[in-house]
Amino acid sequence: MAAGNDGANTPEDDDPFGYLYEDGQAAGARPPQGGGYGYPGPAPAQPGVPRTSYNQVRTVGERQYGHHQQQAYVPPQQSPYGRPQAQYAAPETYGAQPQTRPIPPQHGGGSGRGPNTKGLLIGAVAVVAVVVVGIAAALITNSGKQNDKDDKVGGNTPSTAPSQVSETPSTEPSAEKTPEELPKQDAATLTLGGSATTEKTVQGAEGVGGAYVSGFNTPGASVTWKANMPAAGKYRLTVRYAIPAVDANATLTVNGKPNSLPIGLKNFIHSTDTNLEKNWQTTWAPVNLQKGDNEIKISCEVGNQCNVLLDWLEVTPGQ
Repeated sequence: MAAGNDGANTPEDDDPFGYLYEDGQAAGARPPQGGGYGYPGPAPAQPGVPRTSYNQVRTVGERQYGHHQQQAYVPPQQSPYGRPQAQYAAPETYGAQPQTRPIPPQHGGGSGRGPNTKGLLIGAVAVVAVVVVGIAAALITNSGKQNDKDDKVGGNTPSTAPSQVSETPSTEPSAEKTPEELPKQDAATLTLGGSATTEKTVQGAEGVGGAYVSGFNTPGASVTWKANMPAAGKYRLTVRYAIPAVDANATLTVNGKPNSLPIGLKNFIHSTDTNLEKNWQTTWAPVNLQKGDNEIKISCEVGNQCNVLLDWLEVTPGQ
């Protein structure tokens, strides 16, 4: 017997979806057709006849609000482009007044025409540029650190390079020339002539034991040096001497030929003290020497001012 025919069933036994099940269909349940879901809708009320159902089920969209009837939901239609078309009903269709919300004022560039996209684009480009520069700097720094690390670990030799064999000393003469020693001699060890003699009275001489040549202020006094030269050429004959704050000079002879100029023994330090030990100084004269032995002679001749003490003689490179 269908539910609701005699009012014997209780509300718990009414199933609004009974038409979906076999037992409900056997009991006469049908899909909703104006009477709601579940079993058939209630019969019209008649005097003296009790109601046949305790549940008044309404179809979705059937309930009315005011004087308008709510429309049932209609699924959206598929648009020709594959997108569903929205079924929108304006609020006015339901008797409601549309509500408008004021648009907040836009601030910033464009003079009210929207955001300043140009400014945003420039800012974005600047940020990208800074990031690129930072990455490049980091790569360069890491590369430099890696190179330093490689140099410290294995040096500049690649890992695939063969091991180097230690070189044996070469017996071939080197192509580079070592500077040749030029002769230097204490005056006290030279060959003395005339009144020339050696002394150690005046302090400041650099000869062995402080010895120097004195008694040179008489014509005929001389010192002769046999200098051995490694090569022929132009040189300087440097002489260290002391004078009593008065200019002096002497005759210079090289290999038996008088030099073009006498050797000047002047007061180059401009001393005014006649104390000889405070007047030690040096001078030089240009000379042409041959390879091998050379005879260099300094003498006091007539016309020379020879009041001088001689300390040492040295050959230095010429110009």
